[in-house]
Amino acid sequence: MYYSVRGNVIHLGQNIAVVECGGVGYKCQTTINTLKNLKLNAEAKLYTYLNVREDAMELFGFYTEEELSAFKTLIGVSGVGPKVGIAILSVLSPQQIALAIASDDLKSITMAPGVGKKLAQRIVLELKDKFKINTNFEGVIKGAKTTAAVGNIPKAIEALSVLGYTAADVSPFISTLDPNLPVEQLIGETLKLMGRN
Repeated sequence: MYYSVRGNVIHLGQNIAVVECGGVGYKCQTTINTLKNLKLNAEAKLYTYLNVREDAMELFGFYTEEELSAFKTLIGVSGVGPKVGIAILSVLSPQQIALAIASDDLKSITMAPGVGKKLAQRIVLELKDKFKINTNFEGVIKGAKTTAAVGNIPKAIEALSVLGYTAADVSPFISTLDPNLPVEQLIGETLKLMGRN
């Protein structure tokens, strides 16, 4: 029903952003990642999803179409409601979720409040088969699979996991490196890049 809302941000709260459009304030439930990109009393555009239940109509808003796409894909998994979808996208970006699915990284997914190991396993299992439903998210996952499966990158990610880093933590950094570098060099360069950020 609503594709997006554009207007002034008149209120920011915990997982809430209110965007005023034409004199009407639209309360959007959203992620921490989206909230980081919004400023009070500044114009913003949020891509929206309207969730209709018997007792309520809830509007969810996202700063990027990729985040909205990931949200829709997540809530298509049995047992994952909008609140869990928001929780997952508050701790992981769409790219990190895609990499976690591609590399069976349950630890990253369970960092979200309310997501246990069984639910994380279901997310990975169902989305590996069903992500083609949404083309935007499919592209992200294909990219993540390519990154995760090239050269020495899988070995480096596995070694970094021993140090306590998840695949989602290291993927934005390790994906910028030459996958044919020795494992030790990939680890060292990744840690340097992470240290700078």
